[in-house]
Amino acid sequence: MRIVLFYTDTESFNFFTDQLEHELRIRGHETFIWNLLNPPAEDPHSSANFMTFVSTKVDAAICFDGMCIRNDTLIGIWDAWGTVVIDILMDPPLRFHSLLTKHPKNYRLFCCDYDHVEYVKRYFSDSVPYVAFMPHVGAVPDQEAPFIPYADRKYDILFSSTYYSPESKLAEMEQALSGNTELQSFYHLMFRNLVEDSSLTTEQALFLTMQQMGWSVPVDTLKTLFLCSEYVDWAIRMYQRGQVVSILAESGLDLYLLGRGWENHSSAKYPNVHRIDDRVPYAQTLTAMADAKINLNVFPWFKAGTHDRIFNTLLQHSLPLTDSSRWVDMNFKDGQDIVLYDLKHLEHLPDIAEQMLKDSARAEQIIQNGFEKVRQNFTWSNCADWILSSYSEKASF
Repeated sequence: MRIVLFYTDTESFNFFTDQLEHELRIRGHETFIWNLLNPPAEDPHSSANFMTFVSTKVDAAICFDGMCIRNDTLIGIWDAWGTVVIDILMDPPLRFHSLLTKHPKNYRLFCCDYDHVEYVKRYFSDSVPYVAFMPHVGAVPDQEAPFIPYADRKYDILFSSTYYSPESKLAEMEQALSGNTELQSFYHLMFRNLVEDSSLTTEQALFLTMQQMGWSVPVDTLKTLFLCSEYVDWAIRMYQRGQVVSILAESGLDLYLLGRGWENHSSAKYPNVHRIDDRVPYAQTLTAMADAKINLNVFPWFKAGTHDRIFNTLLQHSLPLTDSSRWVDMNFKDGQDIVLYDLKHLEHLPDIAEQMLKDSARAEQIIQNGFEKVRQNFTWSNCADWILSSYSEKASF
């Protein structure tokens, strides 16, 4: 097959594209990566070279978060060739309503959370003919990469993530809804509902808030409410990340943070909390993960989904310490191939982490069990196979 993939201004997506393109090429497919940032014509990923490639039939186009269908020209190219467009959402579909209603004819959508799949089916079944679940995956380390023995690792607990204050995201919401105090109050209440019950999905919290305010709205208005709830979705993510880091900071355990914004978090004042860097390329994040005994994960409010941080942690022979999701509960076992904590009982998190740091033999056994599971089932090789098999309606993941 002839397949187009894409580079964008999202560096992690470019890493994913490289991984996926490699897997497609070793299966014998002809690939082209177009850089949507419009490099010079002589660049191998330029628009000029893209137009040459698409002058002949293109069988598939594969992108993340709808990057390859965001204008009429691209949609026209895919429709002209009957190209099957594979769109892999790494974020909640409530952020992408416009893509869900305007896309190529042969459009296939994949979501990393079962709840996201149901959301698309419930509200966009008329415009999205095919949506399915597909988990995140991890990158298998290069065999030539040096292996750091568990006992010699530099970081006890590493958390690779970005932080913004929840208040800043709620302030963005207020600015976007300037003058509509009723809607502002609605989203503030929705945020408080999520804080009080971390088991709620964003969709459940919105319906609860509507009930509390005595609202009943038509479907189109409901979709608008979901679209504007992106600010709350961001705020609760950041709130929960902040809570987890605060608990560990206060415990005295050595915690290392890799990512933007943590200088604005209260943990910055603790001597046991260390900033590694502000922002590094995705591949360097994996290198840091390989030098950590424990890699911390806080799900971005995916209550029935996956996160690549868990898979990459295990593939880097490190211990994932994470909150759970319904998918994790179905596919992993706490204390056997993963280590879990409960968002509703964060007071136990430091003890769980400390026990794992003290019992290195147990930690290494959990890592080995998890590594084998991920290597066999959740790598970019698996992802390539899933995508290729999606041309059959019977595809399942």
